[in-house]
Amino acid sequence: MSKTKKSTIEVQGTAITILNQARDEFISLTDIAKHKEPDRSDHVIQNWMRNRNTIEFWVYGSD
Repeated sequence: MSKTKKSTIEVQGTAITILNQARDEFISLTDIAKHKEPDRSDHVIQNWMRNRNTIEFWVYGSD
């Protein structure tokens, strides 16, 4: 089992969590959403998940 490392970066005054596991890096969408809409970050994420560009990215990848 690989060890997970947690670090943060600061973007426009907001701390964004980054998790490193093996060769993969994961960025916290919740931290980004809280910057945009602190009280309703859940709505921001819901809108991202419905967005056509997000869905196309999942289906077709980043090519």
